[in-house]
This record gives sequence, C-alpha cells and structure tokens, in this order.
Amino acid sequence: MSETKRELAAGGKLLWDEPAEQVVRLTISNPAKRNALDHPILDAITDALTELSEQKSGCVIITGAQGMFSAGYDIGEIPDDEFEERAESLVAHPFAKAIDALEAFPLPTLAVLPGHTIGGGLELALSCDMRVATAGIKLGMPPAKLGLVYSHTGLRRFIDAIGSARTRELFLLGEYIDADTALAWGLVNRVAPERELDELGLRIARTLAGNAPLSQRGNKRVIAELLRAESRLSDEVEQELIDLRKSSFSSLDIREGMKAFAERRPARWRGE
Repeated sequence: MSETKRELAAGGKLLWDEPAEQVVRLTISNPAKRNALDHPILDAITDALTELSEQKSGCVIITGAQGMFSAGYDIGEIPDDEFEERAESLVAHPFAKAIDALEAFPLPTLAVLPGHTIGGGLELALSCDMRVATAGIKLGMPPAKLGLVYSHTGLRRFIDAIGSARTRELFLLGEYIDADTALAWGLVNRVAPERELDELGLRIARTLAGNAPLSQRGNKRVIAELLRAESRLSDEVEQELIDLRKSSFSSLDIREGMKAFAERRPARWRGE
C-alpha cells in the first residue's frame, strides 16, 4: 500500500492515496465525530472527483478511517437559533454537490464500509457503483427518529437500489440493519470479515480499473439515463417535495428529535 499522497479538507479530514495501479482511495477521517460529513469533507470529495474525472480509466474507492464509514451529516452541534439555516445549507448544497459528483463520475466507484454507515453516510455509499461491507456492521437511515423529511432524490436512490418495500422499511421504521440483511436486500454487493475487507475491496477495484474504459464509461451512462428516465417529476410536484423537506428543518419536531437522539431518549413529538 502506498503512503498517503495528499490530505484534502481542513485538518486532513479527507485522505487520498493510491493503493493499486489506477486506483485512487479517498478516506474520510473525522474520528472525533464518527466520520460525520461536514462542509470541508464534502467540498473536498467534490473537488477530488472533479480532478479525477479527467482520467481515461481507473476506479475510485470511498472509505472511512478508524473502523467507521460515516455517521452522516454533521448537524448535531449546530446551535438551536441557527439550526434551520445551517442544517439546510449543509444538506442542500455541499452534500448534494458531492452526491452529484459521485453520480456524474464517469469511471467506476466503490464504497468500502469498514464500520457503521448511517444516514447521509449511507446515501453517499449508495451513490457509488458498488459497495462492500464488513460483517457485523450496522447500516440505517434515522430521519424518522429525527423529524427529518428526506430528499426525494435521496429516496429515489434507495428505491432504485432496494425497491419501495425495503425503502419504506428502512425509512419508516428507522431501525438499523446488519450487513447480512443489507446484502440480502441488495444494499451492499459483498460482505467480508473485517480482516479480509481491504483485500476484497482492492481486488474488486483492480478489476473495475482494469476493464475496458469505453465500456465502463458507456455502461455507467446508459444505466444512469435509464434510471433517470423512470424518476422524472413534473416541476410542480418536484417543488412541492422540496418545500416539504425544507419545512422539516424549521419544525419543532426536528429540534426535539436531534436533542432526543443525542440524549438517547424517546422523542416527545408534537407534529409541528
């Protein structure tokens, strides 16, 4: 394995190395916050993918350090009087840009999940072409526990990957699932013991990087356009869904949900 080539983002919270020929690995390293995604990390992912998109062939791995992939958005410590603006700003802009950059990236991408993968971290992983996970980890979407209405684009990704019934289970129950369940659902492609995960990830990445680049780019584009054609909404309906999501950021319930989640207690919902 090569030494780290670069540190991207404030404080080196996104690491860049090249563990194999034509394979670039971006490692989220924010251990104090369970690899939560903040503005610098998300912007650095976008910038790295933009730079790497000029390559003719290869593969990009997205992974996490310290036995964790990502706990999702870093919104837990935003002051109450700034919550609506700052939380919506993080989710709607740098997060959306990073997700869009992953989906638009012309070469294969692989998420390697060494540990728990939650919320926005799970959507980030789902935006990669393939996912491999460590046996025994937890994956989940907690919006129902937080009072958050998730984005229609994010929900569409889950429906495309695991179908509407599993998406309802994941989002409406808000419970974690294990890696074996995620494999059965199609949320991840492979599961391996912890000691074998890196080797499995690199083996898949080498194969992805070594396949015909014209085929890789072309097939990615065809798949993306077919999925996009199935999920088109009228402008009126799309705006309604965007407004519904935005309204959740100004609700009393999301503030209560965040506090209850942090304090590990049941939330006292008001429905407003």
